[in-house]
Amino acid sequence: MKRWDTCRKILCVRLDNIGDVIMSSPAIRALKESFYSSITVMTSSAGGDAARLIPGVDDVITVDVPWVKLHSSPDRYDHILQLLRAKQFDAAVIFTVYSQSALPAAVLLSMANIPLRLAYCRENPYGLLSHWLPDEEPYTLIRHQVMRDLFLVRSVGAKVKDDRLTLNLPDQAWTSAKAKLQKAGVDDTKPFILLHPGVSEKKREYPQRSWMDVTRQAADLFKVPLLLTGATGEEDYTTKIERSLPGKAFSVAGMFSLDEFIMLVRYARLVVTVNTSTAHIAAATQTPVVVLYALTNPQHAPWKVPAAILPFDISESMRSRNEVIRYVHDHYYREPVPMVTPEEVVKAMQVLLEQSGIHAHTGAYSHAE
Repeated sequence: MKRWDTCRKILCVRLDNIGDVIMSSPAIRALKESFYSSITVMTSSAGGDAARLIPGVDDVITVDVPWVKLHSSPDRYDHILQLLRAKQFDAAVIFTVYSQSALPAAVLLSMANIPLRLAYCRENPYGLLSHWLPDEEPYTLIRHQVMRDLFLVRSVGAKVKDDRLTLNLPDQAWTSAKAKLQKAGVDDTKPFILLHPGVSEKKREYPQRSWMDVTRQAADLFKVPLLLTGATGEEDYTTKIERSLPGKAFSVAGMFSLDEFIMLVRYARLVVTVNTSTAHIAAATQTPVVVLYALTNPQHAPWKVPAAILPFDISESMRSRNEVIRYVHDHYYREPVPMVTPEEVVKAMQVLLEQSGIHAHTGAYSHAE
């Protein structure tokens, strides 16, 4: 059997969304730094653009599979197999959250004749994986997703010097992002705060009326432009918030490419978001972030960045049918957690902003810009 330290071509499988891909970046870098291999990331079409920005990634394959809840039209298995066989990978690592099974991906990798295959697994995978770790999460412990992924690759000898989230920042995208801000009426020479109400799953949504209250209170307190961001299709949602504060809040949802959005987060003084990919982009750009954290997966708090985490429960009707996720909710969140109030959000914003040097009521900074 091949040794991991002799592998020249390694495939990293992370078939989820943008934030998941970003959280796997330290483990991906660990493989690069330890084995000096060519690294290919296989991810969903949603995660592909983020994967291309991870330092050390040489190539990206985008495929959509039916066992990941992202797309209704998965790629054909024969197409995926032909692609993987043609690449002739020496090894593959499958990254998952604790509520996912690595075995569907392991079947593909085995059929693609990739000799070394590593993943977490609860049952004995026998020949589907050449290397595996019994998945203790969440029944014995819960690690942050970054640590979960690093612990996996460490089992085959891969380590990283710096375990923070990092992205290759597309500086040229800031020029085009600023042009779009100017077109939206935003003075791009002033400090700004970014508010991101949009979510990929409705169960993690913070109420729109509360977002309006947060925006109004923040506008009164901080005296800086408030940018309301979101994905394409969320423009009506953010525009309704904007209309309640004309000239102070600016709806810019759907206006930016991922590269531009990352630079927008990079230059924001503060980000306020639900627990979605925006929180992990903020961590990767070291932008202070307030996260309105719906109690779904406790692994996904912002990693190693100034942050305030404000948890709230999700309704029983929206809770997952996945028994692993239900176990976590029943055993770790025994008491109901009430909805975060707008006042709590604004107070958390004030604390983080003051730590960064911005003063309420003036919008002025204590250091030169």
